[in-house]
Amino acid sequence: MASLTSSPHSCQLKTVFLGERGRICANSAPATRINFIRRVIECKESRIGKHPIEVPSNVTINLAGQDLQVKGPLGELSRTYPREVKLVRLESGQLKVSKAMDTRRANQMHGLFRTLTDNMVVGVSKGFEKRLQLIGVGYRAMLEGRDLVLNLGFSHPVRMAIPDGLQVKVEDNTRIAVSGYDKCAIGEFAAAVRKWRPPEPYKGKGVKYADEVVRRKEGKAGKKK
Repeated sequence: MASLTSSPHSCQLKTVFLGERGRICANSAPATRINFIRRVIECKESRIGKHPIEVPSNVTINLAGQDLQVKGPLGELSRTYPREVKLVRLESGQLKVSKAMDTRRANQMHGLFRTLTDNMVVGVSKGFEKRLQLIGVGYRAMLEGRDLVLNLGFSHPVRMAIPDGLQVKVEDNTRIAVSGYDKCAIGEFAAAVRKWRPPEPYKGKGVKYADEVVRRKEGKAGKKK
């Protein structure tokens, strides 16, 4: 009697068994070739940053390397620029902010520092203004020297010192106008005033910007109807 291992049929069965057990699948079809398309991504200039900045005749520009000094009838501002951007004064007298390198951080700073530079030029020549409004029973504001005094429903009045370079006016005890030549300082002071009593969404009470839209909520009484 012949053994199973010496039989060709037994070898074939053993091979099939091992193939099924190992789940080996042989494919006789030719492999397809995969083609990769290489694309070059170009970093475009910022739509805001590529526009030159107009400099009025009553504004003096002093540019030394990465340091810019702007002087006008309302005041004087200075700024140091990072190495990712460069500032050039054109023959026409305009200022041009461009990227010094082709990186992601340079792309982010391009439009930002163009806007900051334009704010400096406009600020020392024309100035900026931010308006606030007080809404609520008993809410009022007044000026005492260089201090802004606010009554916002606390047990004590809120007294805020007005920074140098800013002018504050109070109209009808409920409207506050903050003006000056530094737009960043105006925004910081106005935000500090609003922070004492932000407008709440049910009755709208608080300190809000004049052009701010407060989204109102219905409240519990409105849900029962």
